[in-house]
Amino acid sequence: MNNIAASNCRIDEIADGIFRISKPVPPADFPGGFTYNQFLILDEKPMLVHTGMNRIFPEVTEAIARVIPVERLRYVAFSHNEADECGALNAFLELAPDAVPVCGSIGARTAISDFSLRPPIGLKHGESISLGRHTVRWLDAPHVPHGWDCGYLFEELTATLFCGDLFTQSGEEHEPVVESDILASSEVLRKRVNYYSMSPDTKMLIARLADCKPGLLACMHGSAWRGNGSRLLMQLADALVPAQAPSEARLS
Repeated sequence: MNNIAASNCRIDEIADGIFRISKPVPPADFPGGFTYNQFLILDEKPMLVHTGMNRIFPEVTEAIARVIPVERLRYVAFSHNEADECGALNAFLELAPDAVPVCGSIGARTAISDFSLRPPIGLKHGESISLGRHTVRWLDAPHVPHGWDCGYLFEELTATLFCGDLFTQSGEEHEPVVESDILASSEVLRKRVNYYSMSPDTKMLIARLADCKPGLLACMHGSAWRGNGSRLLMQLADALVPAQAPSEARLS
């Protein structure tokens, strides 16, 4: 695992060609401290997953520049429309002239096509983009944990699920990757701030993420987690909706 110090961001290679860029937030600004993580997939067509907010853009770009010139980015992807997910989208598009936004088809229609400097690629459930050695596949997950446009990217070479706000952990200092329990700490924070939107399909949608059999969960807040991702995702589903019957809804 490679660590490169950059400004107030830490950048580590957490899987083959996948770098975690972590911006700490002190307890004075968020009780208990917090982190905002972006992920760089280094390949023939480099992709950034999450942009961070505009106010941390200079630090994130400095971190990226320790690995590749920011101008080389070809894709800027995110889970859903929220400041920490895509707030600095246009700033990245200005720096990287060949980069295009990547999000779900719902997000592209409802928001991103309106404010993005360039038209987004709106992926439908199961659609993929090849970056070279790496391939990312979009998984629709509306309202998991929030946002009708929510979805996740699964990287097939490394079996990495970029799981956004799932398993959000508080604290400003985290190891880049852990194998210890992150569900318990994430549940403490979830119960404190209640950022989930439950729907009749919540358990089914999490099960669909589990079907990918991820070996690495790249969390947007806190440490990434290595292990049996399918099992941990289903433990999360049981914690969220322990008595929920399987939904009869069928999502394409």
